[in-house]
Formats: sequence, structure tokens, C-alpha cells
Amino acid sequence: MAEPRTGKRRYRMAARADAAAATRERILAAAWRHFADDPYERVRLSDVAAAAGVSVQTVHSGFGTKDQLFVAAWIWAIGPEGARRDQAPVGDVRKAIRLLYDSYELQGDATLRLLAEEDRIPAIRAMTNAGRAWHRSWVERTFAPLLGRSRGAARERRLVTLVVATDILVWKLLRREMGLDRAAAERIVAGMVTAAKGSS
Repeated sequence: MAEPRTGKRRYRMAARADAAAATRERILAAAWRHFADDPYERVRLSDVAAAAGVSVQTVHSGFGTKDQLFVAAWIWAIGPEGARRDQAPVGDVRKAIRLLYDSYELQGDATLRLLAEEDRIPAIRAMTNAGRAWHRSWVERTFAPLLGRSRGAARERRLVTLVVATDILVWKLLRREMGLDRAAAERIVAGMVTAAKGSS
């Protein structure tokens, strides 16, 4: 008799875990929509809770403060983009730019809106600083062959050139301000990245 009860208990525990995971996903998705679309100061936990179909207490219990919820939502939304970019084979400039622009096309506008608030909001600043550091390390890994055997200041100049060429603000300039189509924007950036190999 003990085994059937144990089986039912395990089933109920698994069902509760699945329900909790689904609730967490709904809260994070709702939070990201609000943080991405609205000024940070206007985002209220009550609005996030309502959009997720939960109570404010559930949001507090799962994530803590508004700043903590923002960090969790940023990691939830932006984290997978790092995995996407890391699929680029080292040295394959065109594929790397294509994967990078996949990411920018998906989350670029939201990221730019948040960047505009980073000087006012420490939680945003922490995430954007982390993002900059990650981007630099991705560039250094992905375009390592373009850095060649350069050392010291010469290597740093070349690395900075690559970081700038692939920055989200260049995507904004090409796609949003100049209105170029994606293929043209990618070709320009690929040319900038390739040209960096000859810089000193």
C-alpha cells in the first residue's frame, strides 16, 4: 500500500513543481514586457502581477524587490541571446554578425530603451555594465583570428575597433536611423570587422 501512495505523492510534487515553474515564467515574461516598454519608475509590481495572473505577494515571494525582479527578468530575456551568439564558429565573421544581429533584431529596441535609463537606475546600470563586459569577451573569443599575434596597445586598439563595430549602437545607427535593410547593415559591419585585421 505504501508504494501507490508514494507514487501519488511524487506525482503531486512534480505537478506542483511544474505549476511553480510555469508561474515563474509568466511573471518573468510579464516583467520583461513592462521593463522593456515602460520607464522604470512607472513599472509597478501590481501591474506585473496582474499581467501574470498572480498576486503581488507571489511576485514578492518569488523575486523580492523590484530591482531584483528586473535583474531576474533581464537574465531571463537577455541570457539566451548569449547562448545564441556563442554558436558562431571562431573566425566566421559573417555567421557571427548574422547571429549577433538575430539578437539585436529581437531585443535591440528594448535594450536601447533601458540603456537610456542606466544613469538613473543602478539595477539597470549593473546589467548593462555586465552586458558590455560580456560583449567584449565574446568579441575577443569570436574574432580571435583577427587579433592575430598583436600584443599590448596594438592588440587593444584592434580589439576596441571590433567591439565598437559590433556594438548595439552601430546596429541602431544602421537599422533605425539610416533605415538600411538588415542584409546591407550586416555587410557593412562585416566589412568593418574584416578591415580591423589590417589596423595597427
